[in-house]
Amino acid sequence: MITENVPIDIFAHVLAPQFYQRMLTIDHTIPDQAAYINNQALLDLKYRQAKQIVATRQVISMVNLNPEDYVDSEQALALCWAANEELAAMAAQNPNQFIGAVAMVPMNNLAGALKIMTEQVMGNPKLLGIQLFTRALGKSIATIDYEPLFAMASTLALPIWLHPIFDTRKPDNNIVFSWEYELTQAMQQLVLKGVFQRYPQLKVIVHHAGGMVPFFAGRINAILTPQQARDFHKFFVDTAILGNPLALDLTVAFFGADHVLFGTDAPFGSLPVGASAMILKAITKMHISDQEKQQIEFTNALRLLNQ
Repeated sequence: MITENVPIDIFAHVLAPQFYQRMLTIDHTIPDQAAYINNQALLDLKYRQAKQIVATRQVISMVNLNPEDYVDSEQALALCWAANEELAAMAAQNPNQFIGAVAMVPMNNLAGALKIMTEQVMGNPKLLGIQLFTRALGKSIATIDYEPLFAMASTLALPIWLHPIFDTRKPDNNIVFSWEYELTQAMQQLVLKGVFQRYPQLKVIVHHAGGMVPFFAGRINAILTPQQARDFHKFFVDTAILGNPLALDLTVAFFGADHVLFGTDAPFGSLPVGASAMILKAITKMHISDQEKQQIEFTNALRLLNQ
């Protein structure tokens, strides 16, 4: 049970060293294809802790490097399973840095993904849920093919961390706006598919403050059905927008203070190890009560993660 009032970073990333070495044996060009992989703080936990400016405890998820994009279904399952064990060990061995970890699942092996959820995640208290991406294997995360994952997450009361990924059909992807657009699209697709109607207890944590959703609340209410508009408010979102207290005010106004959680995208956003100090400063400047600020910084996470 966690009792100290240290901010809990709900959405931080690592690159587990053994997993990375396994992936490099499969494709040694990975660091050339994805420059973000070369961030020292992803791999070097001593460096990460030494450079930390403010005290936080992070929920760690693997940086975007998904085995199903490189190998067949059985190998993807084996890689994800081993990676999850490594993530859980990292959390257990560094309790002052990490509160827990988010499991990977192989999207080309749904039976294996469900096994990870029912056996590996449920059997390890350091694994707190699963990470999904806005698209997988060229398909929207909201496609019917992937619904078993949402159904099982609801049954097991496991949160889903939703991270953006580029839609490779588009020639003009960019790091400034594309991920926020992809998150927004995925949220709408999940709502339109009725996922919250079928699984009302489902908990989905969306990166980057829910993308474009808070800013376009008026369009959501005007264009969608009342039920669909209400379902947008069921997402949980983080604060990973590099400060901007007015934008965070808008986020709380839409989702409610009980559905917004401190999250930073560490170690990205601000070198060398992330934007924790910047985002915490922005939270202090928000036009909300001190109690709501505490909710965002740690009590919402404790409740959501049953800590």
